Order: sequence, then C-alpha cells, then structure tokens
Amino acid sequence: MKRLFTITFIFFLFITPQISAQDAFQDGEWFKFRIHYGLFNASYATLKVNETNINNKPVYHVQGIGKSTGLLSLFFKVDDDYQTYIDKRTGKPYRFIRKINEGGYTKDLEINFDHQANKAYVHNRETSDRKTYSVPNNVHDMLSSFYYIRNQIDSDRLKTGDEMRLNMFIDDENIDFKLVFLGREVIKTKFGKVATLKFRPYVLAGRVFKEKESLTFWISDDKNKIPVKIEADLAVGSLDADLEAYKGLKHQFSIIMK
Repeated sequence: MKRLFTITFIFFLFITPQISAQDAFQDGEWFKFRIHYGLFNASYATLKVNETNINNKPVYHVQGIGKSTGLLSLFFKVDDDYQTYIDKRTGKPYRFIRKINEGGYTKDLEINFDHQANKAYVHNRETSDRKTYSVPNNVHDMLSSFYYIRNQIDSDRLKTGDEMRLNMFIDDENIDFKLVFLGREVIKTKFGKVATLKFRPYVLAGRVFKEKESLTFWISDDKNKIPVKIEADLAVGSLDADLEAYKGLKHQFSIIMK
C-alpha cells in the first residue's frame, strides 16, 4: 500500500499546449473527497486555493491534504501534504512541496522551477541534498497539472478516443503521461446526477496499479471541470474516491435535477 494516496493528486493529468487565464477556478475554492480502500473508509482528502505572492509574482497557492481515518489508520497511517504555487495567468508552477508519510514511507521535497532555463531545483529536506535537473517546456508538478487542465479542456471538441499528453516532473524524474478520453457519462453523486467527462491515464504497471488501464476518473462537464469520481484497481485491492463537499466555485455546479 506504499504510495497509495499519492494517486489522489495525480489522476487528473493531461494538458494541451495553450496559455489562458484561470477561468475554471478562483481564490477560495475548496474540495473534500471521501476515499474508500476496499471495505475501509480509508481517508479524506482536501484541495484548497488561495491567492498569494511568490518572488513578487501573483500566484495561486494550492494545497492538497490527505489523512487516513478509522481502522485503516491503526495499521497504515497516512499524512500527506502537497502544495504548489502556480502563475495566475499561465498556470505554470513556480514551487512544489511534497511532504508525505504513508505507512512509514516518507518524503519531504521542495522543488523550484525555472521555466526560462528549463530547470528544476530539488531540495530534499530530509537529507539536505540539493540537485538540479533539466525539464521540458510546459512542465508541471503533480498538483499544478490538475488546475492547469481545468482551463484547457474544450469539451465541445473532445471525441471519444482522443489522446492527450502531459510533461510532468516527479521527485527527480521527467514523466510523460498519456490519457485517453473515454466519452461522456451521467453519474450519480451525493449532490444528484452529474454530466461528466470520463478519462483514463496510462500509468506504469507493477508499481502501484495493476495494469496500465487500471485508473479511471470523471470530471464535471461544465465550466468548473470539478473532479467528481475516481476508480482504481491497485496491486492489492481497489480504491474509490468521491467528491464529498465543495465551496467557493467560480461557476455554478451543474446538477441534473430530473
């Protein structure tokens, strides 16, 4: 179950190479997700957005928190903190923080991005090591990618089978993710029926997931592009995550009332 809850923040990941203002979200947006692992109510995860400045640049500070609850926390404690600072206009990340403890598996990293030089400066705060890596254009971290994509999806132009890719830097490695649009689907949620866009990322088998096609997620087919549901088959067991609560949306959440 090592790195189990890392996927809470990496399942949204695809982009198109465009630049636009942040139209899908705003300061004060907040999500809460309920995560089930098998029969366990395994954890709750939250995502929140606040405006701030970094290096005299206006940015959105996004923080994702995940914690185990109930019986699962007795034998597999999860305490995850993900943070990113993204440019308010382009959505590119300037700084990423990953501080996690997942059943004793720990990381405490700070990554600063220089997009002009195409460099990532990694500070391992557990060991005090500092390293520099080359990164591709339009690179994103695990969390900034979700907020970037929400401003890039043009649902009117999406066709079933469309493939999208993402340049991502994770820890010390450049990752190329490919995602496939599976189609449109109306799903039941605690808020009512929601029209969604359904995607499947292709991930490395043998690490966390059973196979390349083992993760599926749904986002709302409206202006918010809210993450609504996730399903994952893991190397051991399965995981489901559902949107539990939200506030501060920039646009009205489209619920099908019929």
